[in-house]
Amino acid sequence: MVKDFDCKIVLEDGEEYYGYSFGAVEEKVTEIVFNTSMVGYQEIISDPSYTYQSVVMTYPLIGNYGITDEDNETKTPTIGGLIVREYNDIPSNFRYTKTLSEIMEENHITGISGVDTRKLTRSIRDKGSRRVIITSVDTPKEVALDRIKATPVPRDAVSKVSCKKRWYSRTQDPQFNVVAIDCGIKLNIVRSLNKKGCNVTVVPHDMSAEKIIEMNPDGIFISNGPGDPEDVTSVIEMVKKLHGKYPMFGICLGHQLISLAYGAKTYKLKFGHRGGNHPVLNLETGKVEITSQNHSYAVDDDSLKGTKLVKTHINLLDNTIEGVECKEDKIFSVQYHPESAPGPQDSSYLFDKFIRLMKEGK
Repeated sequence: MVKDFDCKIVLEDGEEYYGYSFGAVEEKVTEIVFNTSMVGYQEIISDPSYTYQSVVMTYPLIGNYGITDEDNETKTPTIGGLIVREYNDIPSNFRYTKTLSEIMEENHITGISGVDTRKLTRSIRDKGSRRVIITSVDTPKEVALDRIKATPVPRDAVSKVSCKKRWYSRTQDPQFNVVAIDCGIKLNIVRSLNKKGCNVTVVPHDMSAEKIIEMNPDGIFISNGPGDPEDVTSVIEMVKKLHGKYPMFGICLGHQLISLAYGAKTYKLKFGHRGGNHPVLNLETGKVEITSQNHSYAVDDDSLKGTKLVKTHINLLDNTIEGVECKEDKIFSVQYHPESAPGPQDSSYLFDKFIRLMKEGK
């Protein structure tokens, strides 16, 4: 017996896809994007960079290994929704503590399964990211489209996910003190810094340069996060004031913010980069790294000319900038995620580079 569809998604151009509810049964208006990772759905739903977005998973089976609390990338997930081909609610994994649907219901994350995700992904690839509503199957298309139009496009997503007060993550036998600017930081970044001998103080995105100086850090890290980098003026101004005074390392949104602080420009990609299989060329070594990515914006290549930054990495799929550096100021950044969990781990050497710069600064 075939179960009747109970929900659907309607894109702003009128496309409709029908499916079955899981997670929170709540109507949501978000941006729609796709992710090509074959594993790691837990890290995806708990990554703050997906705030206000619904993610289409191109891998067809989702939920089969459940959720393990210690693998979360944030304590409170803020992703908008999850769209999958087949959802499995009976996990086979000795580590699992909850099902995917349970954690989504707890955090008001709407899910829809049974969708033709191949067709939907092609639509996003060909026409670009668009706004979408996840709603009841009974909602007329015209009503759904009116609700999308009536919902304002959210701005300054970083202020939603950044911590409100500083917090600490210490390690045994620390060698360095790092201040991490929280624009939506993934917890595995903090873990990675701890493993390299760093005590980490995570601070709100709008903490002033003067207060950071008072903390006397050995280095400053600028995190990933959601939304348009031009909205995050507080971090851009902080970088302008402190670059050259401390070693700095930025990842993803942090990469874009460093570039903006040096005078470069950013632009929105047609459908972004999301997944664990992007080849990136390291221009210094000539090596190709397989990387994990999650971003909608990129640094404009032409605008980099005339700044103090030089290009260090490029994406081999579309030639977009994947890394920049100013050796004089001991500052560098990458667009992708060297800390990615569950992988790949080709780019973990970048944390060693940050450690080396802090050693030289001591």
